[in-house]
Parts: sequence; structure tokens; C-alpha cells
Amino acid sequence: MQEKFRIFAALHIPGDPVILYNAWDAGSARAVASAGAKAIATGSWSVAAAQAYGDGEGLPLEMALAGATRIAGAVDLPVSIDFEGGYAVEPEALAANARRLAATGAIGCNFEDRVVSGDGLHPVALQAARIAAMRAATGTSFFINARTDIFLQNGPATHDAAMADTAIARGQAYAEAGASGFFVPGLVDLALLEKVCRAVPLPVNFMAFPGAPGTRDVAATGIARISHGPNPYRTAMAALTAAAQAAFDWR
Repeated sequence: MQEKFRIFAALHIPGDPVILYNAWDAGSARAVASAGAKAIATGSWSVAAAQAYGDGEGLPLEMALAGATRIAGAVDLPVSIDFEGGYAVEPEALAANARRLAATGAIGCNFEDRVVSGDGLHPVALQAARIAAMRAATGTSFFINARTDIFLQNGPATHDAAMADTAIARGQAYAEAGASGFFVPGLVDLALLEKVCRAVPLPVNFMAFPGAPGTRDVAATGIARISHGPNPYRTAMAALTAAAQAAFDWR
């Protein structure tokens, strides 16, 4: 297990990012692994949708943990789980949940700063305390990918240097609290991505989606990790729907 922690952390190279084509269950994880993945990561939206639940911790915690266990046991690669807000707000309760996640065999997780089932983001001090609690509960090697939702909660037209500075302040605080990486989904401005990568002392994660800049341009900003979020699931379901329609329209 310790070797998987080491391998996963080492994959995060600024300018040569690890590509995570997000899976949602054991079968999709094996498919992604067979395509040549170096690691497996889940996306909470896809994991929930595959079980007919909504995102935002709509999938019950017990099901989320059971799914993480099955995925981690289905592949030989390091597995990172999208753990949303950790299914708790207070650091003590969060630590208990994080401890259970680490016991599934996952080597890390995404952990977001938005207020799940609420508005806005957690205050920086509280989110830093939550990250510190997760770090204490999971040990020094567990890869905590601290996600800020500032760019998702504000449209691209509002993304500017001031907002990037706000995100940077969060990234720096999260690093000091013990985070392993910094995730900025929604930010697609290459100049602002480069600004974040230079200022935050953690490997930075970009989320790819149709219409976003391509991998080569994103990598050039210093990004160390590229995730695909819910899009692999959406692509698979679109193909399944089309195939089913073709089967039904046989006359």
C-alpha cells in the first residue's frame, strides 16, 4: 500500500500532468485501467448517477464507502475517491469518515470547500481545520486533493486576477493545513491557471470538459493533474442510449 501512495504522488509533475479519466464503479475502473491509466480516480457526480442518486452527497455514505472498497479491490492501480465534503462539517466527525475512507484501500481523495446542501464556501480557517483533521486521521501519505469551488460558483466571465488571488490564498492555507494537491475545477483561463500554479506550493489539478483548452496548452501552465469529472460517464451513457435505441428500432 505504501508503494501505491508513493507512485501516485510521484505522478503529479507540473507540465507533465497525470491524466485521470474518471471512473464510477469497479467495471468502469477496470476499463479505464485496461486503456493504459496510471491511476484511477472517481467523480462523485458519476458515482451517484450510476446508482440513481444526485450529486452533493446524495449517495449515502455507506454506499460511497462500499463502492470505494470495490473499486480499490478491482484494480492494481492507485485509486483516489471523490469524497465531496467528507459527509460532515465538524472536523471531528469528518476525521472519523476520512478514517473509514482510508480503510477502503483508497490512496487519496478529493475534498471540496463548498458548503454541501448550502450556499457558498466554508470560511478558509474552517476548511483548513477540516483538512488538518483529515490529515491527522489518514496519515502522512494519503493524498488529499483540496478542491476549491470558487470558479464553479462564479461563471467564467467573472474569472479574473482578483478571484485567482482569492483562490491562491485558499490554496496556500490548504497547503499549510496538510493538503497534498489543489484542485481548481471551472478555471479555464490559461493565464490565471499559470498564476495559480506558480503561487500555490502544491500540484494543481485542472478539470477537462468539452470546450475547455486542450491538454497540451493546459500542461504548459504548470498543471500537474488533469481530471475528466463526469464527462466519461456522460459519454458512456450517451453511447449506451444510442445503442439501445438502435436495438429497439430494428423494424
